[in-house]
Amino acid sequence: MTHANTPSSRTPHRCSFCGKPYGQVKRLFSGHEAYICNECVALCADLLVNAPDVETADEIHDLPRPADIKNFLDQYVIGQEDAKRTVAVAVYNHYKRINYQIKGRNAALPQEDNDVDLEKSNILMLGPTGTGKTLIARSLARFLKVPFTIADATVLTEAGYVGEDVENILVRLFQASNYNAAKTERGIIYIDEIDKISRKDGNPSITRDVSGEGVQQGLLKILEGTVSNIPPKGGRKHPEQAFVQIDTSNILFICGGAFDGLEKIVARRLGSRIVGFESNKKHIDHKSEEILQHVIPADLIEYGLIPEMVGRLPVVAALQPLDEAAMLSILTEPRNALTKQYARLLELEGVKIQFEPAALRAAVRIAREKKTGARALRSIFERAMLGIMYDIPSQPEIAEVIVTEETITDGQPPRLVTHAEKKKAG
Repeated sequence: MTHANTPSSRTPHRCSFCGKPYGQVKRLFSGHEAYICNECVALCADLLVNAPDVETADEIHDLPRPADIKNFLDQYVIGQEDAKRTVAVAVYNHYKRINYQIKGRNAALPQEDNDVDLEKSNILMLGPTGTGKTLIARSLARFLKVPFTIADATVLTEAGYVGEDVENILVRLFQASNYNAAKTERGIIYIDEIDKISRKDGNPSITRDVSGEGVQQGLLKILEGTVSNIPPKGGRKHPEQAFVQIDTSNILFICGGAFDGLEKIVARRLGSRIVGFESNKKHIDHKSEEILQHVIPADLIEYGLIPEMVGRLPVVAALQPLDEAAMLSILTEPRNALTKQYARLLELEGVKIQFEPAALRAAVRIAREKKTGARALRSIFERAMLGIMYDIPSQPEIAEVIVTEETITDGQPPRLVTHAEKKKAG
């Protein structure tokens, strides 16, 4: 290759790729009957770095059964049995569908065995804040070892408006997969606060709704399955940018929201109806904790989701508010329980910690008053434990920390036991 540093007197040199003439670029490199400018060279270099070779997706071996998925979720999510079973079955069917497609492409199935199209089943999780929606999605991704990202629907805007484009969700999943397109196309995306982009009423909007109906329309294609050109590093698209193609057909979308007020829509439809079998009949009203289990697509449309959006979220899992027993269990039983986390952190300092039952009950009582579910528990303990977590590394004489009810309710320091006191008592 030679360098075209000066224009030919007979031939007006220009880049064979972008068409820019010699005078509009810094350098023009010549090849066999072709030229390329420095700008296109830089663009190609960017493509080589950010657009890895297309990988062929392999069949998923050792696909966990629904019971295996639920058993794993049980280690992190307390209660919500119906929701975990629903999600486990949906996830299993989703990845079984992927294997079915790969077998159809690679193994030349007989025509009669390959004439059924298995449609994608994204998941909609309904339930009050702090009941475990995000935790279920995150735990699924950890168990399945697939890329995972969380998006907040409230910051998304329709393309062309100030805010975050819908396709930027795919950018974050691509980055979470370490820029591997094949892994990205099998990942899980959790879209939180999906209820916040509902229409104000059930009627189509005749004006622009930048963060509501317009965002729902923008989500439709990627939820169902489309090939999107995404800028690997995010941000707004521009013509000279390198793009990566991501097929969303096999990406599992899980949408979650509190849907405050939906229970009244369901109750109005049900009236004072009695539901259940002969042995377990019960009245259902909008205050019932089980009301969201009776949601049908028409209720979601009346709430403000557009019909096309509801159709792309066929699996609905309803989560129940957490009672006192469930919240106490959350503090002690899961693998990531707060008490276990603090025990491990202090264990690294050579210190044991003990939580009195009254302290745990006090934390649960305060959290329930805040009405933000299990999410409030962490902030309660972070505030109560701040002082001791600050002091312990500087006090090697401390052997044990006892967290009392007053530590939680009044901010009093925990009781401290020194090595000398423990030795004397022993």
